Amino acid sequence: MALLPDRHPQKDFFILDIADVVPKDDTSTMEHPIFSLATKPDMRHLHYQNGENTLKIVPSGNGLPTIFDKDILIFCISQLMHKKNRGEKIGKRVRFSARELMIATNRRTDDKSYKRLEAAFQRLIGTTFTTNIANGDYEETRIFTLLESGSGFVVKRKTRRLDYCEVILSDWFMAAIESNAVVSISEGYFRLRRPLERRIYEIARKHCGNQKKWHIRLSKLQEKTGSNAPLKKFRLNIRQIIEDDETPFYRMELTDDDLVVFRPRTTQTTLAPSITLPEWAEDKARAIAREKSRDYYAMRTDWLTFAQSETAKGNPPQNTGAAFLAWAKKLEPLR
Repeated sequence: MALLPDRHPQKDFFILDIADVVPKDDTSTMEHPIFSLATKPDMRHLHYQNGENTLKIVPSGNGLPTIFDKDILIFCISQLMHKKNRGEKIGKRVRFSARELMIATNRRTDDKSYKRLEAAFQRLIGTTFTTNIANGDYEETRIFTLLESGSGFVVKRKTRRLDYCEVILSDWFMAAIESNAVVSISEGYFRLRRPLERRIYEIARKHCGNQKKWHIRLSKLQEKTGSNAPLKKFRLNIRQIIEDDETPFYRMELTDDDLVVFRPRTTQTTLAPSITLPEWAEDKARAIAREKSRDYYAMRTDWLTFAQSETAKGNPPQNTGAAFLAWAKKLEPLR
């Protein structure tokens, strides 16, 4: 199955900064299968348990939010992290144009796409999540939505198209942004046609990252994707994805004993057209991140912003690996 076309190769010169914003995803929703892979309304009530911790998901009247609905959240997180990295003040309320969102996430800009966007907002706002948090002798129950209710949408009277959107992110997402619990993702993610392939890319991005190799049992991978297909069908789907070989940044392999292996397509991470990090520097930087209780990928992205700024001033790093490590060592521990 071919990739979706690159619908906006030139982006839009009238939308400021859209080409400069790096897509980012939060690590919590990358870990858990809370978005439906179905293409039709999914009315299932979901329940996940890890030890004593539980997560219950009750769909809206339009069903569970889909993996494609998540584009809205990725867009909002990306915008806020872009502003945060530039030192600007951020908050839970995010305002943007519908056209801006659709261009950034590689969507069409026709009437049907605007209607689909409205339906996506309804699913994100209407689906409720219930979690329990143990605290000593007590247990706290929290109920929340991905987007808080009361968000505003401005519709043009003549065209009836959704024009400007003003959404309020949940405390859950704001906590991820404030603690830098986010990672950069490939723009190629928005060209993936299969819902399952999008979910698999998220899992690979979070768990494999830039490691030389990461593996997982096929049955466990199915559990993490949230797929409810029979294992035999899931295995065929994985083999098809491997054969097409279109997953951004990662190659997959399925062994005879049902082990799924992920490997980066390159051993060197490109940060900018003229800035790369050698493998030895990334290994040492991961150790520094662990010592300082920091997220490695957020730390690397912050350095990228700094390095690009200095490069623009005519001060490019002479040794990117050494410069990155020196910068990382100066950071304050988060704990």
